[in-house]
Amino acid sequence: MTGVVVIGSQWGDEGKGKIVDWLSSKADVVVRFQGGHNAGHTLVIDGETYKLNLLPSGILRSDKKSIIGNGVVLDLRALISEINGLLERKISISPKNLTISDKASIILPLHQKLDELREINAGKDKIGTTKRGIGPAYEDKVARRSVRVCDLFDKEHLKSKIDNLLNHHNALMRGYNEKEYDATEVTSEIFDLGQEIKIYSKSIIEISREINKPENKILFEGAQGFLLDIDHGSYPFVTSSNTHSSYAAIGSGLNPNRINHVMGITKAYTTRVGSGPFPTEEDNEIGQKLGEIGHEFGTVTNRKRRCGWFDAVLVEQAVQQSGINGIALTKLDVLDTFKTLKVCIGYELNGEKIDFFPSSEFDQANIKPIYEEIEGWNSNTAGCQKLEDLPEKAVNYINRISDLIGTKIDLVSTSPKREDTILLNDVFA
Repeated sequence: MTGVVVIGSQWGDEGKGKIVDWLSSKADVVVRFQGGHNAGHTLVIDGETYKLNLLPSGILRSDKKSIIGNGVVLDLRALISEINGLLERKISISPKNLTISDKASIILPLHQKLDELREINAGKDKIGTTKRGIGPAYEDKVARRSVRVCDLFDKEHLKSKIDNLLNHHNALMRGYNEKEYDATEVTSEIFDLGQEIKIYSKSIIEISREINKPENKILFEGAQGFLLDIDHGSYPFVTSSNTHSSYAAIGSGLNPNRINHVMGITKAYTTRVGSGPFPTEEDNEIGQKLGEIGHEFGTVTNRKRRCGWFDAVLVEQAVQQSGINGIALTKLDVLDTFKTLKVCIGYELNGEKIDFFPSSEFDQANIKPIYEEIEGWNSNTAGCQKLEDLPEKAVNYINRISDLIGTKIDLVSTSPKREDTILLNDVFA
């Protein structure tokens, strides 16, 4: 039995979509286990660009089973739009290759409204959310008032769930001096949308029995990155779910014994979208150059990403805590024209050297990076598909990163294209 978990080892945007798509050629099942349509995975296949937010990246291969797990929060309009968009592009989607856990919680328009109101009223203390209702939907899930997929198909039962939900949300709307919601209107809208996804809905035990076979190779697809984990990330500037590798089993409902490899997708430099600490940020010409070459704009929001040098301290922490067995190093080609590269190997905090990312948001804001300089290769790596095709200095950079973060390199990606991938360790062998 083989189960591979793919997670981001930084603040997201590491290039997980391409790597999951590449790995899915060897898998039988691809499972999304957390997050919502705040995640964005961009894939380039045969010159065609696909942008996925909710659907697992395996959906682009019709012979693979794609599953949206219970740990995902679902915006029904966004999901239906994404499915229809791919159908228009002749991508095959049916209950044969797409299944949705009936325990997945639903994002309602009222969640998005609340998300937006909170960000507006937070002023300079805003988190920098995508305003897509992810946080409020997870709040309702934890508070045990969430509407789930299994609630969508009986209108009377759904109405009782909406009534309970609005006891909370209408009180908030009154506090914000906003119009309150009508339970009948909300119920009708959600019920009608639910009918469109009913054919894909299954219970977790049905899903488990169907795919939990020794011969099946399962790929667990995470969203965002380890540093956005609600418990272990740069709190409070984090997402609202656990991005930790261990959540793959919880967020899919599948047996954790199926997991035997964790791959951390790791960008050859560092980026971040939104607010929060960023020790190696280069808010200057270097950051601008990284952003321009790397086309660093968010897939979901199109917001410009903050850019900086590789932070080995943060990635090593992700490796240690998430049990990462190997990394896929992405966007190496973005560094091709830099004569000198920098890698953060430690921090200085209040005059003392530390080798970890502190928990306190106040300490996080005050740490200063300690850099090691590495000579650049100043030659082209874009499109390389073999390790021996890379310049020696690029290989040196890869090896140094491996040494600093304490794990091996499974893959190296040299462009957004599916085929431009150097395989060093076949995790599905």
